[in-house]
Amino acid sequence: MRQQLRSQTSVGRRQFLQSSIPGIIAGLAAPAFLNVTTAPRLAAQSNLSPEAAMRELFAGNERFATNRLTSIEHDLTILKEKTVEKQEPFAAVLACADSRVPIELIFDQTIGHIFVTRVAGNMATPEIIASLEYGVAVLGVEALLVLGHSSCGAVKAAMKADAVPGQISVLYPPLRQAVEKSGGDVGKAIAANAQIQAELLRTSSTVISKAVKEGKLKIEAAVYDLATGKVTVV
Repeated sequence: MRQQLRSQTSVGRRQFLQSSIPGIIAGLAAPAFLNVTTAPRLAAQSNLSPEAAMRELFAGNERFATNRLTSIEHDLTILKEKTVEKQEPFAAVLACADSRVPIELIFDQTIGHIFVTRVAGNMATPEIIASLEYGVAVLGVEALLVLGHSSCGAVKAAMKADAVPGQISVLYPPLRQAVEKSGGDVGKAIAANAQIQAELLRTSSTVISKAVKEGKLKIEAAVYDLATGKVTVV
């Protein structure tokens, strides 16, 4: 009897997920994308407006910060089957390589939902820009978030500019502008860096700037707080 009940429950959950995956999310006509408290659950492979895609990222972070994760309930077998041949993420995130910033987790998303690029200091290097151009032009992401985080080691190192082994010091120059704008405040430098890198993406890439001008892409800069789990636009 227990085995039969488990089987029925599993089948029911699979049927529910299969029926909901292609669904179009509703109720996203709020005037500001940060109105995330009532945002419905998003399925991958959905067509969203740039504003709705950005709202979904922050809705997921709200769930994460309040311990109401839903991504762990997804049927991973179904998700893997649907993403073997192609990927159709709704958003892209440029984040720091820091191990304390697991992007899919802090935005409560799962396989196939976010196109993630990572490098120490969340900097828009040529390789990163090329990757994000692919996400925009080929994969069709509607939202692009540059995400810094509190206590960023790369930013702290750039502020000190000490002699370091190997090639670590190549991180310093791209972060110099943020350091100069910070007045010696690490938090301000982290926020400024996210803003600078987001603006660099808007202006240095013809692919990305074109998508923004055509209303196909929304770009924001934000900072993730390691202590609270909250992501805040800067």
